[in-house]
Amino acid sequence: MKTTRHSLPAMACIACIPILSCGLYSFTGNTLPPHIRTVSIPLFENGTSEFGIDQQLTDGIIQAVIRDNTLKIARAREGDSVLKGRITRVEDRAGQYDPSESVSDYRIYLSVSVSFEDIRKQQVLWEETFSQFGTYSSDRDEGIEEAVEKLTTDIVTKTVSGW
Repeated sequence: MKTTRHSLPAMACIACIPILSCGLYSFTGNTLPPHIRTVSIPLFENGTSEFGIDQQLTDGIIQAVIRDNTLKIARAREGDSVLKGRITRVEDRAGQYDPSESVSDYRIYLSVSVSFEDIRKQQVLWEETFSQFGTYSSDRDEGIEEAVEKLTTDIVTKTVSGW
């Protein structure tokens, strides 16, 4: 193929298209609409008989959002968005057994249904059920704490960059 003096600028422009188009993409991981800068997080509902787990999960999510710093926490009904949830299951199961076939540790499973809503546009951005577990041998609260920590990570990641 013979190139002419006039085709060189055209080929240079074509070669630059992939490079320039990458400049429009952000690698920050933030996929939130630009008008969503704040989130209100009401106390998650507790659909189980496990006392206090709703407050523990809600507090964990609020702290994780503060640490992430993508969104600012807003008072109820004052945010650009709202993150709501309902704890639907708390279940203890045997985890591992020792050589004598006795349970050596347990797993506590937590499930929560969560929705993230755009208040300004009055639309649900995503809804999902999250499940995680924590392991404990004698102190059940340690297992709950571990499961709550995993859930907060999953929920905040989904909220700020996972949809």
